[in-house]
Amino acid sequence: MSDPMIDPAHAIPAASALRRSRFRWRILAFVALVAAILAVAGRFATEYGLSGDQIARVVIDGTIASDPTRVRTLDALADNDTVKAVVVAINSPGGTTAGGEELYESLNKLRAKKPVVAYIKELGASAAYMTAIASDRIFARRLSIVASIGVLFQTYNAGKLLDTIGIGSDKVASGPLKAEPDITHPMTPEVRASLQSLVDDSFSWFVDVVDERRGLSRAQVLPLADGRIMTGQQGIANKLIDEVGGEDEAVAWLEKNKGIKADLPVVTWYPTAQPGWTNIGRWIGGEARTALGLPAEGPVALDGLVSLWQVQ
Repeated sequence: MSDPMIDPAHAIPAASALRRSRFRWRILAFVALVAAILAVAGRFATEYGLSGDQIARVVIDGTIASDPTRVRTLDALADNDTVKAVVVAINSPGGTTAGGEELYESLNKLRAKKPVVAYIKELGASAAYMTAIASDRIFARRLSIVASIGVLFQTYNAGKLLDTIGIGSDKVASGPLKAEPDITHPMTPEVRASLQSLVDDSFSWFVDVVDERRGLSRAQVLPLADGRIMTGQQGIANKLIDEVGGEDEAVAWLEKNKGIKADLPVVTWYPTAQPGWTNIGRWIGGEARTALGLPAEGPVALDGLVSLWQVQ
């Protein structure tokens, strides 16, 4: 009796079956690959405005800092004919004055070409409120935290602590204000006056843009610009916010007042989503940073002048 493992009568059909099985698996793998490519291509086509007329969503979450990617995205939105309007979703305590100014100016340029409307979720204070006023209309929840119009420069004096543990420092500088304030000693009157001038200049610009964008006189803005936070409802009463609402109300306003067609899809353009299956660790890290009020990615650069409100 012949061994079926080596009997040609059995080996040939087995080999043929194996080849058919391999062929089927190759076909299935090819189909899966094509489906994945189409899915990714479709996702990126949607993200970059290639799927027809739409409303673009720009999300401002966490601490605001300068961001060249964000600037390029806003410039691209201004030039993209498929984007009929932009909604800016804000949930931020503010950030650097330079970052807030950059975002304000970019949205100003964008608004010159197409309608821009902002809505504040939980928080839109300081540089985040500066961002909101660049839009045509501002929505917020009744109990959102808004305003905090002001500028801050904060430092620390650790001189007594360093003396206690026996650490001293020294420096050679080109002038008395170089590398000041220094945490090793109290702030001198000259240093304080220099920093106050810095804060006053930034604050004056902030008040000017609130004055210009909200239709208020400087005399009306200044009593509101003592750094106080307000609820959305208080913001409406003080003419810093326009209406109660969120994204649905913002889109409805665009349809009613700017002639935007009903039922246009709202597509997130910034930040650009990354495929979850390739960046799971990055996504988790970004979510953790956002929960702490930090940018989802990139450096957290808050040294120097800030327009920021946050719970300590």
